Amino acid sequence: MQPNLLQRNKPIQFILLLGVAVIMLYPLLWMLSSSFKPNQIIFTELGLWPSQITADNYVKGWQGFSGLTFSLFFRNSFVLVFFAILGNVITCSMTAYAFARIDFSMKKICFAVMMGTIMLPHHVVLIPQYMLFHKLDWVNTYLPLIVPKFLATDAFFIFLMVQFIRGLPLELDNAARVDGCGPVGIFMKVIFPLLLPALVTTSIFTFIWTWNDFLSQLIYISNPKLMTVTLALRAFMDSAGESSFGSLFAMSILSLIPIFIFFVSFQKLLIEGIATSGLKG
Repeated sequence: MQPNLLQRNKPIQFILLLGVAVIMLYPLLWMLSSSFKPNQIIFTELGLWPSQITADNYVKGWQGFSGLTFSLFFRNSFVLVFFAILGNVITCSMTAYAFARIDFSMKKICFAVMMGTIMLPHHVVLIPQYMLFHKLDWVNTYLPLIVPKFLATDAFFIFLMVQFIRGLPLELDNAARVDGCGPVGIFMKVIFPLLLPALVTTSIFTFIWTWNDFLSQLIYISNPKLMTVTLALRAFMDSAGESSFGSLFAMSILSLIPIFIFFVSFQKLLIEGIATSGLKG
């Protein structure tokens, strides 16, 4: 009886899920549709299928502003994301290994303090960080956005990897010690290769968060030649003059493509990394 009931409810479940999916995707679909509309009809036609279709928004949007095309802004974003991922993958994995496998004094206290930083709002430390980077003459460079990544400042990823490493058998470490490996050798030859799912999870979230980060980049970057995609999109919104919503929507759609490709390419490893690390106690 129960299986038959579930079979009868499947069409209803499908319809409900489809309705929820349409509601969630409608803003994105509307933005995609608006990117092919002339500016004058974007907010007069709310339907998804435009009465007039044009690719001018993509052409004008890609031309950018002040003689700087969006190819430069995409390159800047990719450079920033690359070093952010590199920093998190290297330092967070090393820190996680230390917390999970190495015994040292005040280990539990240090781990608790690190976990406490997750609950600390970013805005609380924003001003002290800016003052520090200003004294170091790092403002208007990528250093304030990259250097902290190489100092293991993202406690969430450290916790994720700690949970993953704790799930690995200690026999692997013991076997490596028999072969003459020290802590560094165990990490490099045993732990780090097995961390691949957690490393991919860290890379994907770092990619998304860094790519979409607006506040930090707005604070530290003012040179147009150093602007990223998120900052360049803001240039289409002119409070004193005319805002080019068509170009804004067109470039916003293009800015989503790298995230979509990166996520789809590593989706399997992402799910594996979360399932085998984030849900363990």
